[in-house]
Amino acid sequence: MVEVSTKLLTLNEFLQLPETKPASEYINGQIIQKPMPQGKHSKLQGKSVTVINNITEPKCIALALPELRCTFNGRSIIPDVSVFTWNRIPLDENGDIANTFTSYPDWTIEILSPDQNQTKVTNNILHCLNAGCEMAWLIDPDEKSVLAYPNSKQPIFCQEPEQLIPTPEFMGDFQLRIGELFSWLKPGNI
Repeated sequence: MVEVSTKLLTLNEFLQLPETKPASEYINGQIIQKPMPQGKHSKLQGKSVTVINNITEPKCIALALPELRCTFNGRSIIPDVSVFTWNRIPLDENGDIANTFTSYPDWTIEILSPDQNQTKVTNNILHCLNAGCEMAWLIDPDEKSVLAYPNSKQPIFCQEPEQLIPTPEFMGDFQLRIGELFSWLKPGNI
């Protein structure tokens, strides 16, 4: 019997590796490749980024970014949507947005893909919340539901079309109902 030695990579070693497609995350010493996004996932992700940025960016409140690598507290994860409040956006020496984000997002949004493990996604959400993230969403397109995770509070299950989905305080009076969120899946529905 041949014993094969498998050396675990450190976080720094992982960060030196070339990016993969789809992206890989570093969680508890393991490299886990995310599933390739599919149609519903991509539509909800793109529309979420657009809607959030249309509200927050002109007023310098926050910035929503898709598929952004966030490295903090021993992990390197890539939420589907990462929202950073304005004063927490890292900048380079020219005042441009930095390439490297070494902190948790203020709002993390994950969109469940059909072949994705909900427990692993929830684990990343909890990692963000434990680090200081204000709000997290887990969107399930197949169930047309959202699990909203306000920091330090009980998760809220949202599935009724008229139900308002909780949002972070920095979003002000922005309101989004479950029915409106999932209406984004219909092509041409603005």
